[in-house]
Amino acid sequence: MQPDATAGTQRARLYVYNGGFLTQRRVRRILNLSGYDIRLGFPGEGDVVGVWGNSPTAHRGLKIATQRDAPILRVEDAFLRSLQPGRAGEPPLGLLLDRSGVHFDPAQPSDLETLLVTHPLDDTALLNRARYGIERVRELHLSKYSAVDPTLPPPDPGYVLVVDQAHDDASVVASKGDYARFREMLVMAQEENPGARILIKTHPETVAGHRGGYFSDQDVSDRVSFIDTPISPWTLLEGATGVYTLSSQFGFEAIMAGHKPRVFGQPFYAGWGLTQDEEHFPRRQRNLTRAQLFAAAMILYPTWYDPFRDQLCELETVLDTLEAQTRAWRQDHQGWTASGMRLWKRKHLQQMFGREKKIRFTFEPPEASDRPHMVWASHARGAEDATRIEDGFLRSRGLGASLVPPLSLATDDLGIYYDPTHPSRLEELIAMRETLRPDQELRAERLVAQILAGQLSKYNTGGAVPELPQGHRILVPGQVHDDASILLGTTTVRTNTDLLRTTREANPNAILIYKPHPDVEAGLREGEIEDESLADVIASNTDPAALLPQVQEVWTMTSLLGFEALLRGVRVTTLGAPFYAGWGLTQDLGTVPVRRGARPSMLGLVHAALIDYPRYMDPASGQPCPVEVAVQRLAEGLERQGGARLRLLSKLQGAFATHAHLWRRH
Repeated sequence: MQPDATAGTQRARLYVYNGGFLTQRRVRRILNLSGYDIRLGFPGEGDVVGVWGNSPTAHRGLKIATQRDAPILRVEDAFLRSLQPGRAGEPPLGLLLDRSGVHFDPAQPSDLETLLVTHPLDDTALLNRARYGIERVRELHLSKYSAVDPTLPPPDPGYVLVVDQAHDDASVVASKGDYARFREMLVMAQEENPGARILIKTHPETVAGHRGGYFSDQDVSDRVSFIDTPISPWTLLEGATGVYTLSSQFGFEAIMAGHKPRVFGQPFYAGWGLTQDEEHFPRRQRNLTRAQLFAAAMILYPTWYDPFRDQLCELETVLDTLEAQTRAWRQDHQGWTASGMRLWKRKHLQQMFGREKKIRFTFEPPEASDRPHMVWASHARGAEDATRIEDGFLRSRGLGASLVPPLSLATDDLGIYYDPTHPSRLEELIAMRETLRPDQELRAERLVAQILAGQLSKYNTGGAVPELPQGHRILVPGQVHDDASILLGTTTVRTNTDLLRTTREANPNAILIYKPHPDVEAGLREGEIEDESLADVIASNTDPAALLPQVQEVWTMTSLLGFEALLRGVRVTTLGAPFYAGWGLTQDLGTVPVRRGARPSMLGLVHAALIDYPRYMDPASGQPCPVEVAVQRLAEGLERQGGARLRLLSKLQGAFATHAHLWRRH
């Protein structure tokens, strides 16, 4: 829709008369990437005047544009703006750049209205993207401002929602809204729904204290009450029997949730057969489906921005970004207490989980707290109700035992992935991903391709692959003998020597390639084999991502290398019960939980283990990020820095590895 500098289109000078264009760096950047160079002064031939919607300062630019006969670019926030309102200082993830009008002002057609009137909106691929987009927005509980808590209990169903808006908001003014109009809407909601409870939904900016609304305590009665908690709009819409709005974006979301809202103003989504309209729309004579409306308003019309790659992007990338941001906010906004955390990890845990409120570190789980509690998974005894924390499966360039900070951490409120004796949140996620939508399958497929192209593994350490004999090659990954996954997830085969011996007995003619665990090679943990002659090749200090394509099978107890082998299409046999065993994707010779009855595809396993389960932090910006960004940073060699203090501590740790029980307590 808009000029794109990256596409080599002609650039335009954009003359502005609102200070926000100069002070808001993100707005300037999106405009620049869209082909607009901001200028001060007076426009000449071929120049454009930029104004912010129908803001109080818009008249300045409109006056000069009229005097100079210059075209106008109206700029507004996109419909999925950010986690918090812009008045809280958060930059937008997208802009609406309109050369015709403003989407909420019916005085003249906007580019969005023209799209909805003239565009065929019949392309199958586009409409599928719209349908999947609607599903993702709903399941992620996204809205214009997405700092909502889906876990908050909804009111008992059967209520009618009346949507308040910010006082004198431009969309309210454009729809000729005033106190009388809002009260008329409230009265009609009561008259048309006799006996029903009426809930007035307060605007987020009103809740935050930025702007007042149109309803007050004087409107409350035995039937009418306010709802001003950060409950998800999608949760509210599930229990509603009706929705009344003037021009709020909530009406658009109500349509996507299956409602036909009563609309008293003239927002962009009214007049297409999807709403009950008080106003008449002579320019809008077309009946649209929900997918067509979403495709125009969310895919074709906005200019979306990817803050991690500093480039314009598609809607799907913005959904990935918001998924990471909202998950972090929803887990962290109450603050955390934390126990069982080693001293060197605390700074990095604070960076990842303490963005909203600083973590309170304790030696023991508190008896009573107004915050949720987290504990490092290996120290969870006595804290069964706590959320367990553990490294993610794409961790870092370097070893955790060498005190290299992680880019990803997994949070589990049920158990932990390496303990098959109890259910874990990861198990639930894997079962849930037994069936994937096409967009979810595509995302997982692209993620696997990105990992393989970057030759990535959990730690991304090791050198070149040694020369390997010809034959049927089986990779046998060594593990740390006192690792929790060995202690909890194995039965008869529990050492690297027993693993090699069992593999040799079952495969007498195969080429066995033993890869020692990097922690063992670094002298930081125990796990040496007793008889090296059991293996044909000892692949010391070898990059597993380079080694896996050279083998036909992997035999393992519980090593993550088994999962990494599945990503590469390598056959895997397990002798323990790692998280990826028991789902029909591996040959399992150990005892796996019978509760793992789902049969996901490999891509379903990937979606659960790498997209749904861990949290990721971008080392460049320090922000919560999607897995794809973390993978890109690892491939580029960019990682979280531990600092000189941790590097020194790591060297001392190696020197005193025989006393590891002392430094690993904290």
